[in-house]
Amino acid sequence: MKIKYLDETPRKLKEFPVENELNLSEQEVTDVAEIFSTPLTGSYNWDYTVQDNRIKKLYELGKELNWNVEKDIDWDRPLPERDETPPEIFWDQYEPYQKLSNEDKFEFLRHRASWSLSQFLHGEQGALLVASQLVSCAPTFNAKLYAASQTFDEARHVEAFNKYLQTRQKLMYPVGSGLKSLLDKILTDPRWDLKFIGMQIIIEGLALAAFNLAKQTSNDPVFRDMLYLIIRDEARHVTFGVNYLEEYLKNLSQEELEERAMFAYEACVVMRGRLLSAEVYEKFGWDVEDALEFQSKTDVTNNFQHLLFTRVVPNLSRIGLITEKVRPLYDELGVLDYESWPTDGDIDWASLKQPLDLSESA
Repeated sequence: MKIKYLDETPRKLKEFPVENELNLSEQEVTDVAEIFSTPLTGSYNWDYTVQDNRIKKLYELGKELNWNVEKDIDWDRPLPERDETPPEIFWDQYEPYQKLSNEDKFEFLRHRASWSLSQFLHGEQGALLVASQLVSCAPTFNAKLYAASQTFDEARHVEAFNKYLQTRQKLMYPVGSGLKSLLDKILTDPRWDLKFIGMQIIIEGLALAAFNLAKQTSNDPVFRDMLYLIIRDEARHVTFGVNYLEEYLKNLSQEELEERAMFAYEACVVMRGRLLSAEVYEKFGWDVEDALEFQSKTDVTNNFQHLLFTRVVPNLSRIGLITEKVRPLYDELGVLDYESWPTDGDIDWASLKQPLDLSESA
């Protein structure tokens, strides 16, 4: 085993042209690692009393609904045949895109999709690391057990997105700077509840909305099956965060609450900006600032950004993190209308208990 430690995040685009790329020998593999340090404060819990509450039930569901990336998804299905011409999209109005040949337009769309899926992958690795931290630092017995089950869920998600990118997209982009800065903040902050807020409410909540939309718009049955399974897991994770934080945050001082409310708002702003794939535009030789400005002004981008907040804003309101101090900031984002939408705190047990059925993913 060879491990290469880096001082900063690698920015190299990875391509996977070889079919057996995932089956390299031990001598051919060099793991690339970037170190982060954290003053994590762990806690034992010596009261092993198992409370029959919502967190315990979510943990039990996690055990029942385990799935296997290799066995529960049929990876041998071919990719859908592409049309003769690229689909109509908002980029049709952008002059540099108009100048591309049809083949280059298809390649641009592949890079855009690969960039987005790569951010899903990197976000899932972040969730894996945070969940493992919560096993140590969550103060209650049931939360430790649930965090342990979530850690295994996140490992599956990393495995699934990685396999999809390497075997079907054959292209992987590095982590975006905005997402990386937020993951760094969550992973290195010593406060366990801030980790809950950043990961369970913000990153997982936004991912859940994005995954649902991606599943609805994809024509690849493998991708739909994969997202169906991942979405079931993520729904439990967000529900866990809402239910656990709802009671805990009531015990904080107003100053402590405001600090967490501001962190949540700043995290939302960062995650909203992660939709803009500057690396792709640079790859195609475009003026990056001009392309970003064009994309940010399109109805598709604005509607998608708002859609992401339909999952997050109601949950933030429920746990008390849309305070009077930060409310005007959310108003400027134009997302306060979602505050009264359904939250993930009201658990639909019947839906969560349904056995896995990939026919639903179609």
